[in-house]
Amino acid sequence: MSKFFAGLDWASQVHAVCVIDEHGTVKTRFEVTHDAVGLRELCRRLAAFGAIAVAIERPSGTLDTLIEAGFTVVPIHPNAVKASRPRYRSHGAKSDTSDAYLLADLLRTDGHRFKPLTPHSDEIRALRALVRGRDDLIATRVQLANQLRSLLESFWPGAATVFADVDSPIGLAFIDRYPTPASAKGLGLKRMAAFCAQHGYSGHRSAEELVCRLRDAPAATCGALETQAKGELARALAHSLVAIVEHIRRLTNRIEHAVAALDDGRILMSFPRAGRICAAQILAELGSDRQRFSSDQHLAAEAGVAPLTYQSGKCRAVTFRWACNHRLRAALTCLADNSRHASTWAAHVYAKARGRGCDHPHAVRILARAWVRVIWRAWLDRKPYDPSQHRATQRLQLAGG
Repeated sequence: MSKFFAGLDWASQVHAVCVIDEHGTVKTRFEVTHDAVGLRELCRRLAAFGAIAVAIERPSGTLDTLIEAGFTVVPIHPNAVKASRPRYRSHGAKSDTSDAYLLADLLRTDGHRFKPLTPHSDEIRALRALVRGRDDLIATRVQLANQLRSLLESFWPGAATVFADVDSPIGLAFIDRYPTPASAKGLGLKRMAAFCAQHGYSGHRSAEELVCRLRDAPAATCGALETQAKGELARALAHSLVAIVEHIRRLTNRIEHAVAALDDGRILMSFPRAGRICAAQILAELGSDRQRFSSDQHLAAEAGVAPLTYQSGKCRAVTFRWACNHRLRAALTCLADNSRHASTWAAHVYAKARGRGCDHPHAVRILARAWVRVIWRAWLDRKPYDPSQHRATQRLQLAGG
């Protein structure tokens, strides 16, 4: 074990560092700036203590720099740090320097409880960046679409209802071409049919029905100048959404090719109705380090598909797990929800959960927990999912389920 322990309190501009020895004595305290010079200074000053372990609360940012420099990096969950503060002070005050010492001392006294960070491969880190970036862009698209819909309803409700999705390509093209009621005053059946043909409308609504939707919508009471101003805003939002939708499409294509090129990606794609995007989302959070999770129970807890149990004496409560990897939970529950339409076993597990009175989200989490056991084994064995080797599926088939 290292004779020296460092705590790094991450901040946006300046990082506080504390180094202690095996007896808890502070050897040095210093701060470094968040730039190339500061990070080089951080590595230089830590290297003076030899093979030092570094505790960090936020597992991002300087990790690559520290790992590449040869330091052992140990992430400590913020909840563990928060719960440990009363050990060092009774008041509720908090500072960067005190947290840096706390991290270092936690590593000294309880280092055996925390697992050092193993860096992911470059392919996994690239995939994670693409997947998370795409998810963030989708969240931005939803936000802008809601803003556009609310704006249209304030001065031209018909434009928000003529097509099913206001942020669909044809919906955005319609708003760009007809940003105000006045601009669509001469829009009839022929023009609507020509517009739909020009933009490749693939819906099942006729031009007559679309025009009726537009005309039957309630009219807003806005003055001419206000309507014109809001029309410009609507067109600006539509242009922004067009760009975001196109970037999402490009990222989707790149993610689909990237995950299909990885061995682990093909393993996850082998599960029923996993698809490429869902498989990529799971793999991006799962990583490539087989030692990261000690068991399928550990993975289920990290993914938030296993509940928390509180028990004291005769009192026992099972509650929803809030602290988890939310992206991994969303990806696993997406896979579980899709799989019940293609797997008899998955449909059976889901139906049993609903039969016990669980609502849909709860039943999907129960199914996701069941899938985690299978995913865990396939991931460890580096083998694609094979229904003929899935014992629960085989038992269900033999029972005629």
